[in-house]
Amino acid sequence: MIDSKKIIIALDYNNSQEVSKLINNIDPNLCRLKIGKELFTKYGPKTILELHDKGFEVFLDLKFHDIPTTVYKACISAFSLNVWMLNIHLSGGYDMAIAAMNAKKDCQSNSKLIGVTALTSLTDDDCIRIYGCNRSDQLKRLKDIGLDANIDGFVCSPYDIDTLKADNKIFVTPGIRTNNNTNDHHKVIAPQEALKLGSNYLVIGRSITESSNPNKEIEKIVNSL
Repeated sequence: MIDSKKIIIALDYNNSQEVSKLINNIDPNLCRLKIGKELFTKYGPKTILELHDKGFEVFLDLKFHDIPTTVYKACISAFSLNVWMLNIHLSGGYDMAIAAMNAKKDCQSNSKLIGVTALTSLTDDDCIRIYGCNRSDQLKRLKDIGLDANIDGFVCSPYDIDTLKADNKIFVTPGIRTNNNTNDHHKVIAPQEALKLGSNYLVIGRSITESSNPNKEIEKIVNSL
């Protein structure tokens, strides 16, 4: 079944007032919301529960990366919050990815578990310095770990989808912009182009959150898709 809610709004805020202002002015039938490290570290699970009360589904973007036992326990806690989506960083290795999948199974959770490959901020030179190989080779290494662990999909740049492409996997792509402002991403791309490259879900932040009428901006993007 095709998911009509393709937009995930990144809540890149550091205070709950800004979050409340946004969610009170957007339609949960049009989008989902992403909570990252900044917001979760400050307010914890309370924010997720508040968003659920408003009718929103939540992608918890904490990129778990630790020893398998720790990641298993962290995933158990996250799945207990009934998040729609959770991610791990595949640099933690196969055993860690399996631990996360075991947590999902043990919780009998329907949440989507996806894997981060190379961050969208990393260039080829960055990957060579960090991993000792270029970006494409690192993507292939982490793709194999994700496929072997049978996670649900990948977080990646839309430009990486061709390298990571696999049957029955979803692709969640940050770096989506309705303008050319790259911010911290190495490359950005328009929503329509990201879908053409194979993206299933579009993570959009400032293009919506900094709009004077965020719900109208969401509707505009949805109609363009």
